[in-house]
Order: sequence, then structure tokens, then C-alpha cells
Amino acid sequence: MHHHSADLPSPRPSTGPSRRTLLRAGAAGSAAAAAGSVLAACGGQGGGAGGDGPVTIEMWHGQTDTGRAAIEALVKEFQRTHPGIRVDTGGGVLADAMLQKVTAALASGSYPDIAYIFGSDLASIARSPKVVDLTGTVRSGPTPWDRFWAPARAAVTVNGRVRAAPALLDSLAVVCNKKLFAAKGVDLPRAGWTWQDFTDTARALTDTKAGIFGTGWPGAGDEDTVWRIWPMVWDLGGDVVGEDGKHIGFRGTGVKALQTVADLARDRSVYIDPKPGSEQMYQVFLSGRMGMVATGPWQLPDIVQAKVDYQVVPLPSYSGRPITISGPDTWTAFDNGAARVAATRTFLTWLMQPAQDVQWDIQAGSLPLSRATQALPQWTRATQETGGLTVFTQALDTARVRPNHAAYPQISEALAQAVTGVLLGRRTPDQAMHDCARQADAALLIPR
Repeated sequence: MHHHSADLPSPRPSTGPSRRTLLRAGAAGSAAAAAGSVLAACGGQGGGAGGDGPVTIEMWHGQTDTGRAAIEALVKEFQRTHPGIRVDTGGGVLADAMLQKVTAALASGSYPDIAYIFGSDLASIARSPKVVDLTGTVRSGPTPWDRFWAPARAAVTVNGRVRAAPALLDSLAVVCNKKLFAAKGVDLPRAGWTWQDFTDTARALTDTKAGIFGTGWPGAGDEDTVWRIWPMVWDLGGDVVGEDGKHIGFRGTGVKALQTVADLARDRSVYIDPKPGSEQMYQVFLSGRMGMVATGPWQLPDIVQAKVDYQVVPLPSYSGRPITISGPDTWTAFDNGAARVAATRTFLTWLMQPAQDVQWDIQAGSLPLSRATQALPQWTRATQETGGLTVFTQALDTARVRPNHAAYPQISEALAQAVTGVLLGRRTPDQAMHDCARQADAALLIPR
């Protein structure tokens, strides 16, 4: 959940899918709203293969650095084994800007066959009649669909139909700097710890004079700010959208979750990253000045490289029961005629299979899409080499995903403002939630 900001000093090139802006919807929300009216009207038919030549499909992969190298190596291998299909990976933009780019492409009638779409944007994009229904493709694939992790399946399902292929799977856990814990004489947390334990620990680790923070939280008011709140809401019995579909389902539970944020702000134990992409928050952790950071598996290669002595522990909860969030990304397919759709189905089916998935997972910082991949010796070896990777994988058993709801970007935007207001000490949890509910409920009343 991470993108690279050019104006920041960075010890090395960024890694991970689009340097992980994982779940970005906040900034894209307004674009998605505008997209809705355009998508219904768009047409356009790209040509398939002429005669007997290979079919060329266009893929906008959105990756930088290691993610880009990983997908390009896989494409090369696919073309070697499937001489009738060419995959052109030259176009597109970074994943952060993909929603706007694809929306514009659909409106102009000249769009790719495959694009890397964040899970939080899929419901908006899937309103286009040009999005290919992949229900049959995933059900007839060599790996049974029910062997894919539940969050991977849920993230690509809109109104009961599979509207994309899962591209990247993650989960949220807490990475601890063991050296800072030892220096302060604080015990490392264990599975089953609570949010009260978390705030107490963050306070105990903080040393303002030395510039050491207990923890960090993204404060740019985007999806990165928001998605960390959802496991807290779910654990308390709330949900993103209420049962009647007309109101948010976290009016009361949201106040309680925000109270935890307010406690961190009050104690000054939280580093608030003002820039999108959370680059600075991770830099503070990598430089040994933050005790705990909630993050995903994509961050582990950087942490290992920075030689931080770390331990991964599951996310805390209020109940003591395990819960986390997964924010999968998707490969969304678009209809450029029968020949190209058939080639796209072949390619995406191949890409999701364990032999290919495991290469992508290890190189791009994803978790295995299926239990079949998880069972491979290459993955077992990766978990032995990278401490804590198994904590993220085991968390998938109790991970939930954000709902594929067309109003999600607007709900997220309202909640992002609430979290930021509380983090910065400008609003009480009650005030912040009151405004959030008003704004988000209004978005839910707009017919879609």
C-alpha cells in the first residue's frame, strides 16, 4: 500500500506492486463517480488477429521495479509456451493512476485487454459492459476455485459474478522492531493481544526527545488511512454498509475504533505521515525509529534489506479473536472481440496457476492466491527464508475484504477525513463520526 514519492530521499529503489498503494480509493473516488456515467455509454472494438498470425493482447500491469520485472519475466515464459499469443506490456500507467486512465480509455473506445485494478475500484469499473465476465474461466481452470483463498475470491466477485482475476493478495499484521522493545524493556506482543495493549505498548516505546515513535499511521486521507480501521469495526460487530443498504454500518463501532486512534494521538506515540503512499512512515520504521508498524507482506523485503531485527505478530483486536483485512488487487479483462478475449482468458488462467503464482508471490511480495500455491516447496522455502511471512499467510484464514459496493470510494473518503481529523487532534471521535455518517449516508442514497 505504497507508492514512491519522487521528492523523498530513499535508500534504494522501491519494490512491491506499484510500491503498494494497495487499496487506494480515496483519491480515485471522485474519478470513479464521474466514471459511472461514462462507462454505460462507451463502445469500441479492437481488432483481433489477422488471419493466421498470433493474437496480440495489451496488458497495463501498473507495476514498478521488482513487480515489473516479475510480470515481464512471466510474460516472456508465457509467450515461449504459447506461440499463438503475444502479450504487449508496453502501455498503461502506474497502478495509482490506473482507474482514471482506464476510465478515459473506455470512454474513447481504445482500451487494453487487461488492466491492474485495485480491489476497491472494481465495483466502479465493473459497471462497464466492456468488462469481461470471468465466472466460467475461473470455474473451469485447473486449480479448483474453492482452493483459492476466500479473500481472493471475494475481492473479484461483484453481485455474484466473477468480474476479474485475483492479481495480488495481502493481509495486515504488525511488524515490531525487537531492538527498540529490548531497549525499553517492553515484552514483544503475542497473538490475542488487544488494541488497549497496542496503545499501551506504543506509549511505552515512544521517546520524543530521541525522535522515537511507538507506531505510525498514514495521515494523507486516502485509502491507506482508512483500510486499517475496517478490522477494528468488523471486530466490534460493525460493517461498511448497514443491512438496509441505505446507511453505513459503523456509526457506533466507528466511534470506538476512532477512540483508539484518539488515544494514540493524545499520547503522541504515533508518527502521522502527511504524504500519500506512506513512504515516510516506512522510512521512519526502516531507520530504526519506530517500534511497531501495521503493514503487509510487501514491506518485508525492505525490512530485511534495512537489517531491522524484526518480529511479525497478528493484528490486535478488541475481542481477543483473530481478525485482519486483506486488500487484494485484480487483473480486470476488457472485451476487444472474441479472439482477444479467448487469448486473455488463456493468459489469465495460466498466470493464476501455482507454478506461475509462486514466482510472482516471491518476487512481488504477494501471498499465495491458492492453497495449491501455498503447498509448493518454493513457497515453503520462501517462508523459511523470510521471517514472519507465515504470520501474514495464516492471517488469511480470518481476513475479510471491503465490500464490492459502488459507493465504497465515497464512504472511504468520508471515513478518511474522520480518521485524519482525529489523528491530528482536530476532532473528537464523536464529531468526526457524525460528519462521516452524514456524508457517507448521502452517498448511499444516490441510485446506481
